[in-house]
Amino acid sequence: MNFPSHALIFGGLVATALTVSPAIAADTDNPEVQTKKPKKIVDRRHPDYVRCRTEPIIGSLARKRRVCMTNKEWAAYNETGSRNSKEFVEDNQPGFMITPN
Repeated sequence: MNFPSHALIFGGLVATALTVSPAIAADTDNPEVQTKKPKKIVDRRHPDYVRCRTEPIIGSLARKRRVCMTNKEWAAYNETGSRNSKEFVEDNQPGFMITPN
C-alpha cells in the first residue's frame, strides 16, 4: 500500500493534537496552576515602577525613540553615565607636567 506523504503528515498532526490537547486542558482547568497576574505598581518611587521617556534620535528632526526602564534600571543608567563622564573629564584634566632634566 502506498500512502501519499501528505496523508502521513496529516495523520501525525491529528494524533499529536489529540494527545497533547487533553494535557494542556488539564493544566488550565486547575486554578492553582494558572499564573496570577501581578499587581500593577502605583507608587512612582517603587524600584520596579516602569518609567518611559522620549529621546530624540540624533540626525533626525522629527523621529523620537521611547525608552522604558524601571526606577532601578534608570538609577543604574544614570550612575553609569555619571561615572563615564567623570572619568572622561578627569582623564583630560591638565596636570603637572614633569620635564626631564
